[in-house]
Amino acid sequence: MKTCLKDILTLTVLITVFGCNEKPEEKMTITAADILGNPEYLAISYGGYRTKTRDNQPTIDELKEDFRILSAMGIKVLRTYNVHYPQASNLLEAISQLKKENSSFEMYVMLGAWIDCKNAFNWEHGEPNHNEESERNSVEINTTISLAKTYPDIVKIIAVGNEAMVKWATSYYVQPNVILKWVNHLQDLKKQGELSKDLWITSSDNFASWGGGSSEYHVEDLNALIKAVDFISMHTYPMHDTHYNPVFWNLEGISEDASKLDMVDSLMLKAKQYAVQQYNSVFNYMKSLGVNKPIHIGETGWATVSNGHYGIKGSRAVDEYKEALFYKHMRAWTKKENMSCFYFEAFDEQWKDAKNSKGSENHFGLFTIDGKAKYALWDLVDKGYFKGLTRNGNPITKTYNGDKEALLKDILLPNFENVLIQE
Repeated sequence: MKTCLKDILTLTVLITVFGCNEKPEEKMTITAADILGNPEYLAISYGGYRTKTRDNQPTIDELKEDFRILSAMGIKVLRTYNVHYPQASNLLEAISQLKKENSSFEMYVMLGAWIDCKNAFNWEHGEPNHNEESERNSVEINTTISLAKTYPDIVKIIAVGNEAMVKWATSYYVQPNVILKWVNHLQDLKKQGELSKDLWITSSDNFASWGGGSSEYHVEDLNALIKAVDFISMHTYPMHDTHYNPVFWNLEGISEDASKLDMVDSLMLKAKQYAVQQYNSVFNYMKSLGVNKPIHIGETGWATVSNGHYGIKGSRAVDEYKEALFYKHMRAWTKKENMSCFYFEAFDEQWKDAKNSKGSENHFGLFTIDGKAKYALWDLVDKGYFKGLTRNGNPITKTYNGDKEALLKDILLPNFENVLIQE
């Protein structure tokens, strides 16, 4: 008995000693490098505003409601646009709470810092001065830094500016040296250990601003910026170019004997190819500088309603059927090329064109404001992805009450009004 007891005590000591030397398995820290280009981490652009003014900020409970919906469809990365409204901090807190409530909940953020020029949107103080930056930019950057430090498990990317360099943004654009200044500042903070070395820094801008457009953009500060960012976040909007540059928006090469749906399918394939061309133009410019780093789609989308440039009196580009085709094309292409696509956008927002309810900017969402899934997501509704989830108290149902024939009647073709749908 004594021998057995001695052996048991010895074994117990050994287990205790070696057990103390073993560290519990640490949960793997997800980084931007793990997320971007990973098909398991679908990305989307997000704004949670439900009314016609951003004075009405979405509550944390409303944000959590949205994130449960997005998580159900596989979204794990959100893109935001500024930090000077409470939505940004509330959004991060909402995700943090969801993670505490459910250890399997996973959501990360590309946090946007808004950058603009002196007198932007404020002409009573003078014309926008595109050669000087707004005094508020430093506040925006410092707030972004603070949020990234507070929520390091959620904020994985910082985007300095949104379409802040493209010259058609006449109300606020800045020169590339401004973006470069703040990107370098953030990169320096990473080197100093004040920000995580795994935090990726970029700017999210139009393809032309990244060198894919005219030579006026090909300046040394842009070249330095391309070398300074961790990746290029590029915007491409074939929908807008159905009005501004409609080289692809026509029925040329499409059989007149084709059904209306086949014609639309061909048009939307052209739209996707147009986006690919814009990507290639940025890629080629980057390579011409001897740079080789990732390019991801920071923004692209297709509206479903317009009473202006893209509606029945314009290019006739918008409807839910076309949005669905474009969404699926962009997801398939970017997945194949190992790119992330921050599709624009999750939910319709009314504040963007508050005085014109049918303005296209209000209708880029995959969901309506009241939580109806547009045609692009009807299959997910059928599969029960959103069962038990609500937005504004409404269950997630289909637009058109799920009547596809009614949806198809709203399809438009460019300059081809009297085509009947052939089954």
